[in-house]
Amino acid sequence: MDYTIKCLSIIAFVLFASCNEKTESSKNAEKERNQYDKNILNYNITPKEPFDKSGLMFSDQGAWFAFSFPDSTANDISGFSGPFLMTQQNGVWSSRSLANFNIKGDKNIKLIDWKTSLQSQNGFSSHLEQSFQNETLRINQEITYLSGHTALQKTTITNVSNSGVTLHPSISGKLFDIGLVLSSEDQTIVLSTEKSTAKGYLTFPKESVSLMTTGNYYNAHYETLFLKPNQTKEYLISQTFIFPEYSWEEEQDKIAAMDFDSILQNRKIEKQTQLEALTENRRQQFLDDKYAEVLAKAQLTLQNNWRIPAGEIKHEGLFPSYHYKWFNGFWSWDSWKHAVGLSYYNPDLAKKQMKLMFDFQKEDGFIVDCVFRDTLIEKHNYRDTKPPLSAWAIAKIYEKDPDLKFVKEFYPKLKKYHYWWYAKRDHDKDGLCEYGSTDGTLIAAKWESGMDNAIRFDNSKILKNSEGAYSLNQESVDLNAYLYAEKVYLSQLAIELELLEDSKRFISEAETLKKKIQTQFYDPNDGWFYDTDLEGTTFIKGEGSEGWTTLWANAATKEQAESVKIKMMDSTKFYTKVPFQTMSADHPKFDPLKGYWRGPNWLDQSYFGVKSLRNYGYDEEANKATIKILKGANGILGKGKAIRENYHPLTGEGLHAQNFSWSAAHIILLLTEN
Repeated sequence: MDYTIKCLSIIAFVLFASCNEKTESSKNAEKERNQYDKNILNYNITPKEPFDKSGLMFSDQGAWFAFSFPDSTANDISGFSGPFLMTQQNGVWSSRSLANFNIKGDKNIKLIDWKTSLQSQNGFSSHLEQSFQNETLRINQEITYLSGHTALQKTTITNVSNSGVTLHPSISGKLFDIGLVLSSEDQTIVLSTEKSTAKGYLTFPKESVSLMTTGNYYNAHYETLFLKPNQTKEYLISQTFIFPEYSWEEEQDKIAAMDFDSILQNRKIEKQTQLEALTENRRQQFLDDKYAEVLAKAQLTLQNNWRIPAGEIKHEGLFPSYHYKWFNGFWSWDSWKHAVGLSYYNPDLAKKQMKLMFDFQKEDGFIVDCVFRDTLIEKHNYRDTKPPLSAWAIAKIYEKDPDLKFVKEFYPKLKKYHYWWYAKRDHDKDGLCEYGSTDGTLIAAKWESGMDNAIRFDNSKILKNSEGAYSLNQESVDLNAYLYAEKVYLSQLAIELELLEDSKRFISEAETLKKKIQTQFYDPNDGWFYDTDLEGTTFIKGEGSEGWTTLWANAATKEQAESVKIKMMDSTKFYTKVPFQTMSADHPKFDPLKGYWRGPNWLDQSYFGVKSLRNYGYDEEANKATIKILKGANGILGKGKAIRENYHPLTGEGLHAQNFSWSAAHIILLLTEN
């Protein structure tokens, strides 16, 4: 049997195998949680101004706002930094600390110095916590999310002295000048702005306060308290930022009825369950604890980029990066990749991520490049789409969660999108597609590849196919490899839906396309796959990561795969400090620091490379490459640093955006995919 036919058979057999049942939580669940996700990211930042992006932020439940810990520069903050609002201006700090807890004694005497009394700050995927203590008081603070609208902050004060003490507690906050207006009503601080439809509310559940607002400052005084030795008092506040499509009245009811300790415990269990789904399904080669920490960092990165529906967005999904202001939206091929990573521990969110983008599908099948909550800030981009990986994503989700209703909903949409490529991006109608644009611009056509400034597009030109449909004057190997894989996945989805004629058609088309890929795009002299001109007679030279997508798709012959593997494992080309970067290190245009897709290592491309090796039986090379990728990329292993958008393949330096979702998603695939 031909090797690639055999691969098709294997794919058909394993693709929809039911996943292993989750094991019960171990007796040491809390110990494991502390071991793997405690302080996995460093959240210390006291924002100096509204757009300060020098630190990381924590969020959960899809909230559009986040918090951090005050850093060593803060001597007057007794709460958590923020919140950082993604409800306006593509991310802006509302305050250095909007809910500062103040404790004074009689005669306005300051009872605690917050900076010198700080004992600990610990971040988990479930919550943030910090503690302070001096000779008189011990103060513990915790913040967790009730919902995608509300964060809950509990402050616990204990008298650790031998004498009683009188306390005059209050909470105060001062806003940055970002257009927020403070007012008060019914024991609630209200924050509103013309720059967003979202409203903010600070409430003080279970306690009566005396409120005062002046300009951008508020103060909420609690009743005077006398604490005996060893006596404890708890104070709760809620911080809500909610869009008008949700009910503030219903959220108020939830706040009034909540029990903080129960909410926090539920969050701990929720996060531990998710983390176990990842750590307990690692490949055998990656059972060391350091890889469990990497998975915890990946999971938390995706969590911090998670957003609930708002404005134009009707389903939950993930930003590429909340940390970079131009990535506060939702991109199509990012979404496919996020969804596959999410499917390993949160298939429900993975499904919603897919629905988010398909909500914007055009009647002819076109999927928009990117969409945004507020089009007054940024417009949706209909100038191009992105590489076709959506059927792969749906198939992987179904593999983890065999929900036939979900497949039935998506199958006709996937099919329509798949054939859109042949209707609108096959200039010469030879069954091989090109990247292109809807507006006839060359730049949008390059964007459509997802590899914006890759060297293979340096001399490209744009051609008109029909009204609103344009192609580059070259046929791309990665695009057609993706389409080949899509045909295989669509065939399997059709089988699940008992659409046998559809399945046969897709398999037949896949076989035809595979032969074209093997003959047109492969240069036997170089042992590499390249883009070609439309006629298929001239290779567009320059070894890039698109060369191994054929192996990822199982569309290469065994002999072709062997030749590609040799170059991939060559230290002068792709087997660098961080292996499998976007172009060969020995190319004259290789420039990781100045070339976005001209040398940096993107972890999605690295994953495609590792998976390519595994598909053809090169598991030893794949394992070594995975270890080298994670070790070489600065900050992936170990605690504190964020996962980056891409990395310098020779130095390991993290490049561009921090907290990058598809990097995190592909780390999950590198360590867990079988």
